[in-house]
Formats: sequence, C-alpha cells, structure tokens
Amino acid sequence: MSPAEKAPLRVAVTGAAGQIGYSILPRIAAGEMLGKDQPVILQLLEIPVEAVQKALEGVAMELDDCAFPLLRGMVLTGDPNVAFKDADWCILVGSKPRGPGMERADLLKDNGKIFVGQGKAIDEVASDDARVVVVGNPCNTNCMIAASQAKRLGPERFTAMTRLDQNRAQAQLAQKAGVALTEVDDIIIFGNHSPTMFADFTNATISGKPAAEVIGDDAWLQNDFLPTVGKRGAAIIAARGLSSAASAANAAIDHVRSLHTVSDDIHSIAVRSDGSYGFDEGVWASVPVRTTAPGTYEVVREGFDHDEFAAGKIAATNAELVEERETVKEMLA
Repeated sequence: MSPAEKAPLRVAVTGAAGQIGYSILPRIAAGEMLGKDQPVILQLLEIPVEAVQKALEGVAMELDDCAFPLLRGMVLTGDPNVAFKDADWCILVGSKPRGPGMERADLLKDNGKIFVGQGKAIDEVASDDARVVVVGNPCNTNCMIAASQAKRLGPERFTAMTRLDQNRAQAQLAQKAGVALTEVDDIIIFGNHSPTMFADFTNATISGKPAAEVIGDDAWLQNDFLPTVGKRGAAIIAARGLSSAASAANAAIDHVRSLHTVSDDIHSIAVRSDGSYGFDEGVWASVPVRTTAPGTYEVVREGFDHDEFAAGKIAATNAELVEERETVKEMLA
C-alpha cells in the first residue's frame, strides 16, 4: 500500500450468489459505492449448501477476471461469523422470498429467524464502526429484528433500504412531466417498503416548482402514481418472472453512497423512529435524512409538512409497521 492509498474497507454481502448479489458486487469492486479511491475486501456469505457455495465460487471467479484495481481480496463462506468478521459495511441482501399462498406474517417470522442470527453475528464480530444496510424484504422489520440483537452497536448503525422506491418515484414523476430525471427533487418515501409506503409528491419539486403544480393532475398522483410506485416490484415479477435485481442493486449502491458521503442532499432511508412524522417510536420507518459524517445521518424534520391526504397515508403505513412489530415481538431482544 502506497503512503497515499487508503486502507481497504471490508464489505460483507449476504445472498452473494443471488441475482442482486451478481448485480451489486462488480459495482462495489469498481468503486461505485464507496469511492473510486477506496480499496475493498469483499466478504461473501451464502447458505452452506454445496451447489450454492459452488455458484458463489463462480461469482468470485468472474470478479477476479474483471481485474478490479480496488478489489484487494475476497472471503467466501457459509458462516456468518466469518463473513461479518471486522466488516465495515454489512449489506444484508439475502432473505427468504414469499412463496405461493404464504401469509405475510409467516414471511416475517421465517425471515426474522435469519436476521436474529445475522444481527447477533454482526454485533459480535463486525468492526467497531460497522454500518448495516438491510435490503432483504420485509426490510424495515428485518432491520428492526437485526438491530434488536445488537448490544455493542447502536440502532443508528442499522438502516433499511427504501432508495429503490425513491428512485422509482423520481422516474415516474420525470416521465409524467416530460423532463429529465435530474429535474425532480425532494421526492421522499415515508414508512414501510411495501404497497402502503407514501411516495411524498406533496413536497417534491419538478424544475424548482411544486410537483403537484407541474403535473396538474391530482387524480393521477393519488390513484395512479402512488400504486405504481408501491406495487412496482410485483409488476416487474409479472413482466420478467423474477424479482427486481439490477434496480435493487443500484438502489443499494445509491443508499450506501449517500450515507457514506457528507452532503446537504436529502435522501430516503428507513431508520429507528424517534416519533417524527407521526411514526411510532421504535419501528423502522423511512424518513428524509441528511448525511452529516460518513455513515452518520440526521433526520430532516423541517420542510416536509403534510396535508390531510398525506397524513392519512403516513398513518396507514405506520399502522402496518406497528402490526409487523407485533407479529415478530418474540424475536425482539
């Protein structure tokens, strides 16, 4: 390592042989997440099944063959204690998908068992400055479960990803208005990463003007835009027969990059609620945040006032988060 070179950061990724893992790993190794001057060591976790571990070896071979200058090593394992050892960033992608006829409560409990174990392992062996990002769904409540297992790492280290919803909302508004994506600002996701989420068009702007004013169609915003964003994942499954992968990986990159980069920019992440915006204290709810130091955020509490319609949507998504917490209460340490 040259005198000017940064020490490598260790990035643990679960579900690393899956579709999202296959999409996200080359981008992390290329420096798109943590910076073009930041070397990384990838610590890749998959279930300890021979065929899956073999697939993980194939992913690692491809990463080798890309010859990424910033990639300084890889760890391939089926053991969470190995994968999370000294990790600086833990990207929890792997989760059990919802099967045919499966109730959401069953999905929450099945995934809860996974995130209990991973939360404990991270708390025991990860870096003292570790940050945890939950991508695997139901991500808000999975994040709450993982964070509840931590005694050494505080709950502020655990965030869940709603950046995919923010990106989807931004794209839909830009397309409707016929403007470049960069013209849409301050579109924030409130609440749960589920169809109950509220993509807050009431405070968004397009070309510096209120989005609702530019769109000029309240019925479309309330009855078309919101369901399109909230149910986009299901629409993608219906179209391609598989769940979102490239877009989810891209959103995880965006999530970490925004959280790692000090800026006045406001972005959506799910964090432990302190009661702001009417969310119950202790649930993991998506709110607007600003990054104040690498990996450290503050909730933005001004500039996002809500009318009766918006408040009703936020109340509904909060009720779902509270119900999910009740479903998994026995898993919360």
